[in-house]
This record gives sequence, C-alpha cells and structure tokens, in this order.
Amino acid sequence: MKATPVRSFSEREFYLREFRGRTLAIVAPEPSDLGHPVVGDTLAALRGAGARAIVVAADGGSLQKVVAAPPASPEAPSLEGEVWRALASDPIQAVCVSPGAFAAQARALAVRLGLFKVVWLDGGGGLRSESEGRHAFVHLEELAGWLAHEGRGLATTERLGLWREIADLLEAGIPAVNVCDAPGLADELFTYSGRGTLFTRERYITVRSLGVDDYDAAHDLIARGVAEGYLAPRETGEVDRILAAAFGAFVEGRDLAGIGALLSWGDMGEISSLYTLTRFLGEGVGQHLVHFALERAQALGLQGVFACTTAERVGAFFERQGFTWAEPATLPAEKWQGYDPARRSKLRCYIATVGAPGAR
Repeated sequence: MKATPVRSFSEREFYLREFRGRTLAIVAPEPSDLGHPVVGDTLAALRGAGARAIVVAADGGSLQKVVAAPPASPEAPSLEGEVWRALASDPIQAVCVSPGAFAAQARALAVRLGLFKVVWLDGGGGLRSESEGRHAFVHLEELAGWLAHEGRGLATTERLGLWREIADLLEAGIPAVNVCDAPGLADELFTYSGRGTLFTRERYITVRSLGVDDYDAAHDLIARGVAEGYLAPRETGEVDRILAAAFGAFVEGRDLAGIGALLSWGDMGEISSLYTLTRFLGEGVGQHLVHFALERAQALGLQGVFACTTAERVGAFFERQGFTWAEPATLPAEKWQGYDPARRSKLRCYIATVGAPGAR
C-alpha cells in the first residue's frame, strides 16, 4: 500500500497563526532571562505573525534591551488605554513592575488587560512530580490538590511559592499560564510537546467535527501516528476520507489534543486514526473522542462500532470503553479490500453495539 506523502506542516506556524491578533504576557522575575537569545527570537516571531506581547520585568534596563518602546508603569491610572494605543504602534511592549510586589503587580496587570495567556519564565522549568517527571499539562484542580497537601507528591517543595502564584493567576481569571525556562520559550509556545508546563483554569476539553482550517494539524497528527506505528499508512484518497469524517478534542477550545474519525461501512462504523498527543495523556482525551464517535454512530442509526489496532495498550483502552474482542473476519468485508495482509495478521479488533437514537 502506498503511503500518502506528508505535506509540509510546521507546528511553529500553526501556533503562530493561533496567536495572531491576540496579546500574551511574558513575565521574567529574573531580568537576566530576557538576555537569552531565544527570548528575542520568540518576540520577533510573535511580531512577524501579527501577535502582540507584553514583557514584564522589574528592571527597566533589561526590558529596554528586548523592547524598543519605553516601559509603562503598572500604576498608571489609564493603563489599559495606554497599552492599547502603544500596541497599535508596536506589537511588543514592556511594563516595569516593582521588585517588592512583583507577582501581585504582574497578576493585576494580566487581569486588567484581559490577557489570554501568561508565560512565566523560571529557571526550574515546568512542574515535576515524583512519579511522572515533567507534567506538560496541569489544570487548576490538580494544582490545587498538590498545594493543599503542601506539595506532597511533587519532585520538590522548594517551588511551592511559584505554584501558588500560578494558581492565583488562574483563579483571577487568566485562562492559561505556561511555565518554562528561557531557553525553552519557543519550544513551549510553538510545539505540541512543549518544554515546560501548560496550566489551565479548567479541565476543559471539547470535541467537535474538524473543518478545513483544522486539516493541516490533523494531517500532521495522522503522520505522527503512522511514524510511531499506531496508525496504518494510507493513500491520499483514504486520508482525505478520514479528514472529512474526523473530529478533534480541543483543550481550552484552541489546542488540538487528539483526533479520530468515524468511517461508515454499511450499518457499521469504524473508529479510525484515533491518536492523542503525549502532552495530554491522562486527561481523558481518548475517552472523549470515543464517546463522541459512539454518539455520532447512534445519530446515524448504525448498529455497531468497531476499531482495530496493532497495539496491546490501545486494545486495552478500547476494552475499558466497553468494547469486546472481535474476529477480523466478522467485520464488514469492504474494510479488508486492498488491506495489507501482513498488518491484518497483527490486528486486534474490538466492537461495541450502538443503541437506538436517544438510548444512550
């Protein structure tokens, strides 16, 4: 079977498009972090993409090395209007806060300006736990649990003060906060895997059908799944069929955390190309996707839904969702037309019945 050629796709460009027309803050409690070349390169990339950034530090000299405009004061009575007008002339601005009230002033600034994201630079990088190492994604409820137990379960309790500040930002209304070191800033903002930790106010995952604007990212995830051996190689026409039937799980309505598709084979449906980004494992993304597929199958009046995989771990996942093992020969014959016999011999297949509309 001929694998579809992978179209050029850049995670960096994908995220930069997401940031276009939006304003985020890059907060540097340690002013020397602003001197790292990655910080300057990231600001230039944001500017070039039509995004806006406000750099926050407690040292005016360090700010002026990366931001041409003079820094504003967080105590300005008309700060919102001042920053808005300044951003219209230059999308990269700076605010110089007091060293003695750094966290409080940075938080108040982000809330007053209604920023959609705050990036907090810290030399320790993202949050780490004793059992899992770095956590790429943490929601407020999970963070609050660690804080309530004085950091029990975290790799170290020395950074509890920082995690309390992050919790305060989220509770104050900031939708998302990224924590990373200065060298990892671009990777944290512009790649799927990230470099630090993305904190969100809620465990907020929505699943919806994909539109053409989502296809670049979805195509890239399918290619990743193929490269990792979880998904079967497909010809271009097959990939297009999957994209047309695909749905995605989005975190905070923006970050594509996983994809899947429901293909129809007569009165049966197949969950195909189910793939979840490692960054969001443990957040129930796969479960959300399967539930969406079953609801769609029910609405279409299908009798059952099946899924096939070569991975034992994935098979165990489907069993946890209520699927039972099935012989490949019991599935629709059309499924196997032109299918690679070698791969078929390794497949584990699972099936679930679907009730009448309104029964679930």
